Amino acid sequence: MRLCDVTLREAVQLSDREYTVDQRVAAGEALDRLDLPFVQAGFPAVGEAEREVTATLTDRLDADVVAIARGVESDVTAALETGADVVELFVPVSDKQLAHVVGRSREEMYETASEQIAQIRDGGAQPHLTLMDGFRTDERAIASAFERFDCPIVVADTVGARTPSYVAGYLRTLADLGVDLSRAGVHFHDDLGCATANALVAAQTGVDRIDVSVASLGERAGNPATEEVVTAIVQEGGDPGVQTEQLIPTAESALDALGESVDARKPVLGREVTTHESGIHTDAMLADPSTFEPFDPATFGGQRRLVFGAGTGRGAARKLLERVEREATDERVETLLDRLAAEGPVELDEALSLANDV
Repeated sequence: MRLCDVTLREAVQLSDREYTVDQRVAAGEALDRLDLPFVQAGFPAVGEAEREVTATLTDRLDADVVAIARGVESDVTAALETGADVVELFVPVSDKQLAHVVGRSREEMYETASEQIAQIRDGGAQPHLTLMDGFRTDERAIASAFERFDCPIVVADTVGARTPSYVAGYLRTLADLGVDLSRAGVHFHDDLGCATANALVAAQTGVDRIDVSVASLGERAGNPATEEVVTAIVQEGGDPGVQTEQLIPTAESALDALGESVDARKPVLGREVTTHESGIHTDAMLADPSTFEPFDPATFGGQRRLVFGAGTGRGAARKLLERVEREATDERVETLLDRLAAEGPVELDEALSLANDV
């Protein structure tokens, strides 16, 4: 299973965002510290900025840089001119998109894709094919694409319409129709709040590639969050194929480069996720942090925060006193609780200093 980070390409589709070339290049260089197999850089046919970002990152990143193109010769030419390692062809395949986006039949789109895939290969890049709205397309039509094209194929949930149970059943049906899922990739959107779960289900079926985006930055509700997918795979005992100890600092660096921030309660990245203040929590976590944690933040380059204040209980106060080798008498416990209530919330080091003073 290989991850393709699509942050740089997807984030620019947000309606209220505008990033400079330098911002996107800096974010791409940050992402490269994860040792990702693929980084999707941009859509070169759109304009000079997209071409510059893609060409610059192709020169600088160890990851294979992906440029996207529609099924037209000029798009593919623009992508090839950047020197991108991979040119990914986007082809609508659902009945709705064929009728309302391109006004052509599926067979016509497949014929066009054949021509452009040949153009990509002739241009010296690796071709990938994304079937837009694939998860709302009859499985037999998708299976026929795997028979017809000898390149990696990404099946997209373009409008974020699918759930984990549907994705699992759909991919099993493709396998039953003879599709080798090790040639398949998946691209999800989070409109139903299911993108990360869908990505994890797809990984369990054996697909080769999963598209992810830091903090879910992307069109509408975004994509599977890079940090969530990596963390969940590790928690399940799997190998996400990236430098896990760089996950959180890399994601933060990429967000800083783009001038983005995350909600304090954002899974994995939000500061409240690894901050513990409840009296019963801090008491137990002073003895064993895993008591109230799904994962050790240090595994992914982060850190936990234990916070002490008015909500701190007697058990936690005793443990703080014991940490600094002070006898936890009832009087000292009450004095420490009063100090914490007056001066808190404070983090562990300052709480220990207060404990040492009483």
